[in-house]
Amino acid sequence: MDEVLERRPVRVAGVEIPEATIAAEAQNHPAPDAETAWREAAEALAIRQLLLIEADRLGIAATDRSDAQGRALAEDDARIDALLEQEVAVPVATEAEARRFYDRHRDRFTSDTLVEAEHILFSASPDDSFAYSLAVGDARMAIRKIQAEPGCFGELARSRSACPSKEHGGNLGQIGKGQTVAEFEAALLALGEGELCAEPVRTRFGVHVIRAGRRVEGRQLPFEAVEGSIRAYLEEASYRKAMAQYLSILASQVPVEGVALPIADGPLVQ
Repeated sequence: MDEVLERRPVRVAGVEIPEATIAAEAQNHPAPDAETAWREAAEALAIRQLLLIEADRLGIAATDRSDAQGRALAEDDARIDALLEQEVAVPVATEAEARRFYDRHRDRFTSDTLVEAEHILFSASPDDSFAYSLAVGDARMAIRKIQAEPGCFGELARSRSACPSKEHGGNLGQIGKGQTVAEFEAALLALGEGELCAEPVRTRFGVHVIRAGRRVEGRQLPFEAVEGSIRAYLEEASYRKAMAQYLSILASQVPVEGVALPIADGPLVQ
């Protein structure tokens, strides 16, 4: 029988948020376990109640408002939206601020190196040591044959590879960082243009023979190409910080029990 964890009552300004309400809200918070989903739901509802209390205090009434998808907001959501629009002001990021961020983090703004990849897959499970050893042996034989006769790569791929790319002579097209498993990626990106990997490459899918094709090196993206995304990032980070500070102020004025609310703690952007 599963252990039932004792949860502290969640109260805002002395008013308890029912457990059933928190349980229903938890369905909107994907989490690795039920307790984390419950905590996130309780935090969200406590924050919502804090904001509604403040909207009451300031006399903010509901108006016709829509969400980002153009759907009309419910009355309480509209009041919260109006409150935040009025009370949480975030300055627009300037070109100068975006350029400073770009200059400090130039390594973030480069295009990926792309390498055209050819491979032959000898399929075997790493859990089957005998079959995996045979696959390694087959891959070594294929490498020796290709070294002696480079033009046979496509024919070998069509006849021996367990990958659907065999229909294209083993050609996988251009591959960049993060597009394949780490072992394959490391081996491929270490090769020069037209170079055959001299050793079989082992992955969870089996054993690969890899040859690099045309290579397009990554390059520094110009500021003008990324200015918009930098400004959006800076404004979003500023908004998150301003929201945390605003909630800290509200939480210091209204008693909140049973849940820890986010507190602003230093700059989010450097």
